[in-house]
Amino acid sequence: MKVLAVYKVESEQVVADVRVLQRDDEYINTYELEYLHLNPATRAVLQRLKERIIDSVDVKISDLVSKAEDENIRRTFYKRAKEILKRELPDATEDEENFLSGRLMQEMLGLGDLELLLSDPQLEEVIVNSAKENVWVYHRTFGWLKSNIIIKKEEQIQNYSEIIGRKIGRQITTLNPLMDANLLSGNRVNCVLLPISSKGNSIVIRKFRADPWTIVHLIDPVNKTLSAEVAALLWLCIQYEMNILVGGGTGSGKTSFLNAVLLFTPPNQRVVSIEDTRELVLPDFLHWTPMVTRQPNTEGKGEITMLDLMINSLRMRPDRIVLGETRRQREAEVLFEAMHTGHSVLSTFHAEDVFQLKNRLIHAPVNIPELLLSAINLVVIQYRQRRTGFRRTFEIAEFLEEEDKVSANVLYRWNPQQDELEKVGESIKLYSTLSLYTGMTPKEIHGELKERQSVLEYMLKHRIFGVNEVGRIVAWYYRDKKRLINVVENDEEPNKLLEPEETGKEEEENQPMENQKKKKEVHAPKKESKDSIRKKLKAILGEK
Repeated sequence: MKVLAVYKVESEQVVADVRVLQRDDEYINTYELEYLHLNPATRAVLQRLKERIIDSVDVKISDLVSKAEDENIRRTFYKRAKEILKRELPDATEDEENFLSGRLMQEMLGLGDLELLLSDPQLEEVIVNSAKENVWVYHRTFGWLKSNIIIKKEEQIQNYSEIIGRKIGRQITTLNPLMDANLLSGNRVNCVLLPISSKGNSIVIRKFRADPWTIVHLIDPVNKTLSAEVAALLWLCIQYEMNILVGGGTGSGKTSFLNAVLLFTPPNQRVVSIEDTRELVLPDFLHWTPMVTRQPNTEGKGEITMLDLMINSLRMRPDRIVLGETRRQREAEVLFEAMHTGHSVLSTFHAEDVFQLKNRLIHAPVNIPELLLSAINLVVIQYRQRRTGFRRTFEIAEFLEEEDKVSANVLYRWNPQQDELEKVGESIKLYSTLSLYTGMTPKEIHGELKERQSVLEYMLKHRIFGVNEVGRIVAWYYRDKKRLINVVENDEEPNKLLEPEETGKEEEENQPMENQKKKKEVHAPKKESKDSIRKKLKAILGEK
């Protein structure tokens, strides 16, 4: 046996040791959680305590659909659990009370042992195939691993699926055995019940980072997903409302890339996003309306499709429409119609390279007329190396209209030998479109790109990675570019840009007293004497 990694995870005060092992009797590496297990007597006590806690805390389903309310309920449950444990188990230590309270929380309000897996930031996927086999996980470093966690009953797996559905107002039953949903944490969930999943009830949880990737993560040499030069070009394209399609295979980082470049959106523009499950996270100050689809109820009513939301979004006066993923013909038709009516559109699409993306769009089942592809200003293809798990931007291309056909012109392509995104072609259409939209000459565009590249490198140097922080730096570029460039060129600390400015009354109070006095004098009404007022009254009354 060989130990590959050892670290700790924690969920609801329950601490567990993680060991990634290469066992001689296994064909695949294993992921093993080690924590204090309960004996039958203690478990019986906890079962009795569950009923008391439920009776003492009034909880409605409506209280669990909001993340803020869910956190309040968890705090209340935890406090009540500790009170009852102190009374029922007076000899228990503080650590034992914390552990038992945490286990009660995991079992009553969460997904049991799966909560520990979900708390591990190194895991990307958690998969339950059935009650007959171990839970599988996808590790960022070691890929697929077989865990030592087993959910022993199919009924319990179905119960977890129903808990997930209830929290977001969806149902999963034998009549509706498929469900796409998301946890309040934002993690995406897919559930399939027997007999559709013939081996057993299935749950697939795709975990998302608590702090989503930004463009600074992508240009970081640790990740090497993108170069600062290309990121600057994407920034210019986003600002001037280019239509961008992000392609790639499953798990290649399409949505993460889309989220990262959306931070370049000017704050004075309105964004409407449409997704099956919420994955995008944008800065708090952006004018953004996120919308999600809804499945039909048990009677087949109430369904809201992506197409419904796309058509409705055109009536919401958006500057940009973001479609989580284009899958069907009607969705693609509305998408291209939005492009041709002057909206800036961004979306993702499953395709391994730009030529496959073009072929998938113009052939069944999407079947978009080929000439419509010219409305796409830029195509970005993401790539995931399945052996190592790293992700790269594979291609950046533009579509060119030639008589009755459209061809792809690749501008940048990833070189696997050098592990770099290299320029392989000159732009024929993109830069002329940018010149048209911006009114800048090619030389001025080049200067703009250099400026933006310096800002991106400044953020990387000062380790500015957060969504709101990166968004604020970008917003300063639009608000006061001269000030931002001055900060970047002098390599000043970013605090003055990231901290909100004091405005309004405080500004007035900081002015010299003479200025405040003058300001009051300007706005103060001029007093009139009694004689002048009397004369005016006589004139009005017609008296001499």
